[in-house]
Amino acid sequence: MITSMGNAQVKQLLQWQKKAKQRNKDGIFLVEGIRMSAEVPKERLQNVYVSKSFYEKKKEILDKMQIPCEILADDVFARVSDTQTPQGILCVVKQSIYKFEEVTGGKRVHLMVLDNLQDPGNLGTIFRTAEGAGVSGIILSKDCVDIYNPKTIRSTMGAIYRMPFIYVEDLPEACALLKKKEICLYAAHLDGAHFYDEEDYSGGCAFLIGNEGNGLRDEVAACADVRIKIPMHGQVESLNAAVAASILMYEVCRQRRKE
Repeated sequence: MITSMGNAQVKQLLQWQKKAKQRNKDGIFLVEGIRMSAEVPKERLQNVYVSKSFYEKKKEILDKMQIPCEILADDVFARVSDTQTPQGILCVVKQSIYKFEEVTGGKRVHLMVLDNLQDPGNLGTIFRTAEGAGVSGIILSKDCVDIYNPKTIRSTMGAIYRMPFIYVEDLPEACALLKKKEICLYAAHLDGAHFYDEEDYSGGCAFLIGNEGNGLRDEVAACADVRIKIPMHGQVESLNAAVAASILMYEVCRQRRKE
C-alpha cells in the first residue's frame, strides 16, 4: 500500500491531474468512479488506483472487473482525486488519436464543429449527447477547452471512450475540407435565416457551435452554407451552448428516424 505523498507514482498522478501539457505529452488521461472505470476499454487501461477503504469494502467490484490495482492510503487517494467526495477508484487511460478522415468519413455524416468552447461541463455534455443522438464525430478548434480536463471527462459519462473527435489548428480550413466532401455546414446563429427545424438534414451535415459568451467568430460563421436559429420567447436571447447543440443534434436524429 502506498502511504506517502512523496511516492513517485503519487507525484505523477498529481501532475496528470493538474497539467494538460503533461497529460498530452504522456498520452494519457485520468478517470474516476466505478461506472467510468468499468467502461474503460481494456486495451486502453494503463493503471488502476484504489483507496484502502474502497479495497476493503468493495473488493468484489474489482474482482468482477478483473482489474489489478495499486492501493493508496485514504488520505493519499483524497489528494490525487479531483472530486470533493472521492469514490475511491481512479484509472490511468491511454488517449485516443483520431485522424481527420476517421472523424469525417462515411456516408451522411452528422458532425458537430465547436469553436472556442471554454466550459468543461458544456463540452462533456455535448460529447454525451452526441453519442446518444448518433453523431458521427466532433471537430474542435485548437482553443477549445481540453477534452481530457477531469471535469470534462466526468461530464461525458463514458462517451469519451466512443465518440471520435479531433482538434484542428485552423477551423475555417477544416470547414473548407468538409465542403469538399459535400457536407452542408449549418451555423447556429442569432441572424439565422431559417428556424432549425425548417431545414432538411437527410444528407451529410455539420453544425457550427460557438463560444458560450461570444458565439461563433466571424471567420467561422462565414464558412456556413446556411445560418439557422432556435426560436426564443420572453427576454432570452440565446441558449446555453450544450443545450443548443443538443436541440440541433436531436433534430437530425428525429428526421433520420422517419426515413
